[in-house]
Amino acid sequence: MYLAGRMTDRTVLLVTGLDVGLLGKVCAMARLLQPSMVVLEDVDLVAEERTGTNACGPLLFELLNQMDGLADDADVVFLLTTNRADRLEPALAARPGRVDQAVEIPLPDAGCRRRLVELYGRGLTLRLDDMDALIARTEGVSAAFVKELLRKAALIATDTGGSGDDLVLEDRHVAAALHELVVEGGELTRSLLGVRPGFHAT
Repeated sequence: MYLAGRMTDRTVLLVTGLDVGLLGKVCAMARLLQPSMVVLEDVDLVAEERTGTNACGPLLFELLNQMDGLADDADVVFLLTTNRADRLEPALAARPGRVDQAVEIPLPDAGCRRRLVELYGRGLTLRLDDMDALIARTEGVSAAFVKELLRKAALIATDTGGSGDDLVLEDRHVAAALHELVVEGGELTRSLLGVRPGFHAT
């Protein structure tokens, strides 16, 4: 979304979920609307490494054909995202000319998590007496986790009587939200929210 916002002169076509089945049509549209950018989210679902039991699928062939079939003067950028770069098919990831640049976006550090709390806390009254403790307790989480943490804390604050402009988030609300996400939510919730394996808030 950041890149799409920065490339205002480029038509952006976002391909997610079941849309990958329309990859050929999307790429044809990208050529018509160039300069353009095709964003294929979670490319590992299409281009997972081949094994003896996992043959190269038709969607991967389609992606490779579309990337290879662009004319030299075509102004179409492919942006492929994944959380599992280690599982990508080498025909896509390791072949020169198909992927020109790979960028790793690491989990947010302490300073970034602090800014994320401030960002997702906009519109709320944050009355956190020990922000440093919260930042320390959330080491190893993703930006999506911080966003969900603040959302859930706001719901908890609403349940305890706050509303509208009077809604105040206190340490107890955030602590309850953190417990709900990490302990009650279980491993699946932590995985979906981008928490590193083995994370436990203490």
